[in-house]
Amino acid sequence: MKCLILAGGFGTRLGHLAENTAKPLLALGPKPVISHIVDKVPPDMDIIVSINKRFESEFLEWRTGFSRDIDFFVEDACHNDKKLGALKSVHQTINIKEIREDLLVIAGDNFFDFDIYDFLDNYDGTTPLVAIYDIKDRSKARLFGVARLDRGRIVEFYEKPSQPVSSLVAIGCYLLPVRIFEHLSDCCTSHKDNLGEFITYLINREDVSAYTFQGSWFDIGTVDAYEEAKKTIATKYVGAYERV
Repeated sequence: MKCLILAGGFGTRLGHLAENTAKPLLALGPKPVISHIVDKVPPDMDIIVSINKRFESEFLEWRTGFSRDIDFFVEDACHNDKKLGALKSVHQTINIKEIREDLLVIAGDNFFDFDIYDFLDNYDGTTPLVAIYDIKDRSKARLFGVARLDRGRIVEFYEKPSQPVSSLVAIGCYLLPVRIFEHLSDCCTSHKDNLGEFITYLINREDVSAYTFQGSWFDIGTVDAYEEAKKTIATKYVGAYERV
């Protein structure tokens, strides 16, 4: 299994905060957002980070802080209107890097405090697995991909719905078995280019499992969300996530 971290966005909703810094490289406690993710990934798992051309040098500098190997897939985009969407980024990375094994995909603007090892332990090796969080507020759920579950399966999924069927949202952490890679090309051409659309595509064809967790999760997509995440890290998690 390999891990792909999606970090190719331009953080347009963050305004000046992301003008000269890639969103995943924004500081969260003692280290960048993306470093919290990397530190959770098992040390024997290869990591590829999908980035854009504009922030390539910043990511190269960031990588020097790790003793483990981190590979990059660099999108040839320097502006938001030229970038690949998340789904096309996954598809192209798989093809260009010739990935022929199951893939752990994580959005690089996520902070979550569940144990990745527990997530991996809940993967049966054949069924796609999606991390799901109860945001407790359907009005907030409208900003995300919303799921309805039945006995651990995702039976309905809607991307940013006006009337959410639940307060359960996908957090941008997926386990994709290699056998479903063939669906990516079709989904990229026939659906909107985001991973939420791919979940909807899959549940209409096969079982997709849900991994639900308690604790904290932040989508570092807006200034308010970023400030809330910083406060949470400062008060609860700094000690737990300091690198040794």
